[in-house]
Amino acid sequence: MDLGGTLYALRTQRGLSQRELARRCGVANGTISLIESNAINPSVGLLRQIVNALPMNLSEFFAFEHIEERKLFYRAEELREIGGKGISYRQIGTNLNGRALQILNEVYEPRTDTGKAMLHHTGEEGGIIISGEIEVTVADQRTILGAGDAYYFDSNLPHRFRNIGKEPCHIVSAATPPTF
Repeated sequence: MDLGGTLYALRTQRGLSQRELARRCGVANGTISLIESNAINPSVGLLRQIVNALPMNLSEFFAFEHIEERKLFYRAEELREIGGKGISYRQIGTNLNGRALQILNEVYEPRTDTGKAMLHHTGEEGGIIISGEIEVTVADQRTILGAGDAYYFDSNLPHRFRNIGKEPCHIVSAATPPTF
C-alpha cells in the first residue's frame, strides 16, 4: 500500500493543507510531508491521530482506493511535495505507478545538498537550471551550473547536487524511471 499517496489523496480531497492537518493532529508540518513522501512510516498511534483529524477511522483509511485519472494538466497547487530538509521537490502527478517518467520542480535553499553519500539508481536524469547556481557532481566530474545551464546523465553513476550559493536554486528536472 502507498500509505503516503493515500494520505495525500485524502488530505487534498478534503481541501486541507499539510500545515492545517498537522495543526489538527498536533504534529510538525514536516511530519506530514515526510509521511506523504513515504520517507517515514508513522507508528500506528500517530497514524490513528492523523486519520482521526481527517476525520475518519483506520479501517476507512486502509479501505480507501484512490484511482488517479491520467490528468493532462496540473495547477501549481496540485504538484505533490516529496522533498524535505531545505530541498523542495514538487512532483507532477501524485501516483507514478505505471509511469515511465518523473518530472520535478526543484528548489534547493542556500547551503543545502542531497547528502554526503552519492546517489545512484537505475535510469537517466536531466534538468535545466531556472535560477541560482548548483554544484553537480557525477562520478569524478564536478561543475557549477547557473541559470540556463543543464545536465543529463546516466543515474547509475554516483551523483550529488549542492547549492553553494547565497540564493535558492530552481531546477526543472526529469528522471526515468521515477525514483521517488
